[in-house]
Amino acid sequence: MRRRPVKTLTVLALTGAVAAGTAITANSAPQHDGQGKEIRNVIYLLGDGMGRTHVTAGRDRYYGAAGKLNMERLPYTGAVATYAVEKGSEQPALVTDSASSATAWSSGVKTYNAAIGVDTYEKKVSTLMEEAKSAGFATGNVSTAEITDATPAAQFSHALLRGCQGPVYSDAACLPKKADGTYEPAPKDKTLITPIAEQIARNGTADVILGGGLARFEPDDQKALQAQGYQVLGSFGDPSLPAQTAASQKVATKTDLDMAQGKKVIGLFNRGNLTVEQAKASLPADAPQKQEPTLADMTKKSLSLLNGRSKKGFLLQVEGAQIDKRSHANDAAQTLAEVKAFDDAVKAAYDFAKKDGHTLVVVTADHECAGFNIIEKGTYTNAEAVAPPANTDAGNPANNSTPSRSSSGAKDAARSSGIVNGAGSGDAKNFAPATFRTPDDPKDVKDGSVDASLWLTYLSGNHTGADVPIYAYGPNGSAFAASQNNTELYGKLYRSLFGTAPQHD
Repeated sequence: MRRRPVKTLTVLALTGAVAAGTAITANSAPQHDGQGKEIRNVIYLLGDGMGRTHVTAGRDRYYGAAGKLNMERLPYTGAVATYAVEKGSEQPALVTDSASSATAWSSGVKTYNAAIGVDTYEKKVSTLMEEAKSAGFATGNVSTAEITDATPAAQFSHALLRGCQGPVYSDAACLPKKADGTYEPAPKDKTLITPIAEQIARNGTADVILGGGLARFEPDDQKALQAQGYQVLGSFGDPSLPAQTAASQKVATKTDLDMAQGKKVIGLFNRGNLTVEQAKASLPADAPQKQEPTLADMTKKSLSLLNGRSKKGFLLQVEGAQIDKRSHANDAAQTLAEVKAFDDAVKAAYDFAKKDGHTLVVVTADHECAGFNIIEKGTYTNAEAVAPPANTDAGNPANNSTPSRSSSGAKDAARSSGIVNGAGSGDAKNFAPATFRTPDDPKDVKDGSVDASLWLTYLSGNHTGADVPIYAYGPNGSAFAASQNNTELYGKLYRSLFGTAPQHD
């Protein structure tokens, strides 16, 4: 059974806004672009882990070198710096995680890795979605990950650690450790150690909630949601059982989603993360994963449910989470398919915005994942290669690195964990270099062959500190055509919705 830090949870959107001292104002001074169009809606799409090379590789793979992804058709482009800070300080941590980055654009503050909706000093900060909800906007949060995962969680919850997702509470998941290895004392604000699923089910911040993570929730969460007027798709389980299982819970399906008509809707389509599109395609027709909607499906339905719900307009966040998760796994084929699935969701948002005329669409990423690279056809050069490149210059010895390294396969044990990439994509244990045909290749060229023109490799299994791309369309879209910090996105999104700057911008 879950151990509740507090008996009754009262995490309201307005509470977070007041705690951060943010002004909540009516949309009386809407932003305008060059055509003088008023902004009523904002759609923020996030390709988790999607760096510039992910975009380029996705374009090459599906549309060819001269083609474009849907996101690349948006007229305003820029770049975003993503670094975090060390806990309890302003010292930059050059590589962020999803929690810190999501807090940056949701709340406009730099924070430590693993923090959700709190600043680097563990103080709760209001989120854009909380502020929008309090001001009368309709709101939605969509992800292909567990809906309690870092990116969606940062818009409608607050936690000292991103792992405090539920259904049970534990010190290990919810309390940071001190330098001596002991846990920090519980904070006065018990919200910060309340499982994220429990917060989501009670604070009413998002009107439409679609994604995975059913196993994070329990029957009392369903009861709390229904008491607030949510249409709950599927079932959160049997209240007579001490713990829920796959047998006691019923995931929602695409059919359930298609039929949903509630003013408030929550649909969780897998007990964990949603199934990646490449894996789903290979399953038999009667496999339960075939009943999961795509990210584009969820985006279209969210737009249908939110549009017209409020005279103010709506704020919708959409995350393509599996780009990051499959990059961590160094699985280039699955990564590319998830880039395409995310781009299909971008098209759904773009099509809506073009027809509506009063919608701002912003597409970006939280960080780059795994040092994804397009390498020259026929080459095999990477930090963990079987034969690492020599670091000498035969033509000018003055350029030689110190210490020198041969290409015999010797590794620097202090910096290299060993050979993680083998001879090629034919070996299931190796994901790089992986080769893929593109529309520019002759018809007889197949994926995995040396004749395929797209050669991909990874440098890491973790995040990197590279800047990420950003694309925008619609009123005020030009504001994002800049080289900017991820915290600046919060202020620009806030101005787009409210027509004024936030107090903590």
